Amino acid sequence: MEALYAITVGMLTACSIYLILRGRSFPIVIGITMLSYAVNLFLFSTGRLVLNQLPIIGNQENYTDPLPQALVLTAIVIGFAMTAYSIILAVRVRGELGTDEVNDPSPVDDEGQR
Repeated sequence: MEALYAITVGMLTACSIYLILRGRSFPIVIGITMLSYAVNLFLFSTGRLVLNQLPIIGNQENYTDPLPQALVLTAIVIGFAMTAYSIILAVRVRGELGTDEVNDPSPVDDEGQR
């Protein structure tokens, strides 16, 4: 199970880096969102991958650490807000400049000329 989990986190990270290196704003937003998902999965795995155990330290030998779960829950909320803000910012830049190219911010006129 740990190998599958590690491969999933690695694939999410690789795909997100590929999307972040693209020259358009929307793939960059999707790449950053996927990278945050990969980091969330990594943080979640630091609390030990134990099935059917209580998240309380007590009489049991194996337990699940509740701190990474709380961190991931907080990161999901913050990540959703930042994704919404990034999409709104990308749409506004596209409307103002007429292009979503990240490397060439020169505006485009009504006829499509730079």
